[in-house]
Amino acid sequence: MAVFAQKMHTFTTIFLLLFMASLSTALLDAHYYDKTCPQAEKIILGTVYNASMHDPKVPARILRMFFHDCFIRGCDASVLLDSTPGNQAEKDGPPNISVRSFYVIDDAKTKLEMACPHTVSCADIITIAARDVVTMSGGPRWNVLKGRKDGRISKAAETINLPAPTFNVTQLIQSFAKRGLGAKDLVALSGGHTLGFSHCSSFEARLHNFSSAHDVDPSMNNEFSQKLRKKCPKPNKDHNAGEFLDSTSSTFDNDYYRRLMAGKGVFGSDQALVGDYRTRWIVEAFAKDQSLFFKEFAASMVKLGNVGVIENGEVRLKCRVVN
Repeated sequence: MAVFAQKMHTFTTIFLLLFMASLSTALLDAHYYDKTCPQAEKIILGTVYNASMHDPKVPARILRMFFHDCFIRGCDASVLLDSTPGNQAEKDGPPNISVRSFYVIDDAKTKLEMACPHTVSCADIITIAARDVVTMSGGPRWNVLKGRKDGRISKAAETINLPAPTFNVTQLIQSFAKRGLGAKDLVALSGGHTLGFSHCSSFEARLHNFSSAHDVDPSMNNEFSQKLRKKCPKPNKDHNAGEFLDSTSSTFDNDYYRRLMAGKGVFGSDQALVGDYRTRWIVEAFAKDQSLFFKEFAASMVKLGNVGVIENGEVRLKCRVVN
């Protein structure tokens, strides 16, 4: 009888988790603001476009902000909260020190509060802005599901759960699986690196004293590694030195995958995708077919946008502080 009760309890728990997962997707809706704030997407797009015209780094930064938000507590805008005397927030955790352009979300929020007060969540602003920067850079467009609420908890210590640029494929697959994402999502979302730049600190371990047998990571193209060693000498006194993550860093395209096939991935975690049978075939497919990559990237962005959605949170009046 006790065994039966235990099995029933397990079944009920699994059922509730599945029910909650389907419920979170059901409550999000592409038309969520159609009546309450019909101009919401137009306001966000205008803000992001203007910011990108003044600073070409904005698209990569907004896309990274979305990933770093959704990967910790789900897409709840916890990455936007400022630290307080009693709490160090996510944005001050080591992997997020280099996340920038929070002012773009602040600007969009200010305009939205004037147009339709207390209506559009900061979590939805990040999600819509991430789609917009991809589309503006030449990538795909998709319908963003909306209706997220903003979380009230943000802890710097939890940023340890972000996938690191040193991860191997097993670690990456495990990290993505915890968020309900598969190997195809992992490879597709890694393609977000087609926009972006990395400082030497994130990849210099591949260039100097890599292992007892190799000074340089042997999976790296030799000519490419020599170029990076010049940019990132040891010791490196230029803290702004680094490398773009693909050769067309302001255009959203599949060049990132073609470079991985040539051994020119900047991060060890990126290059590892080619060296593992579970992910290599997907990299090859995306390198050959940009439209396939666009389709899968859009689908994976929708899936990531559904992670940890809060329906009973709040709509922050200012994205940096809880109400």
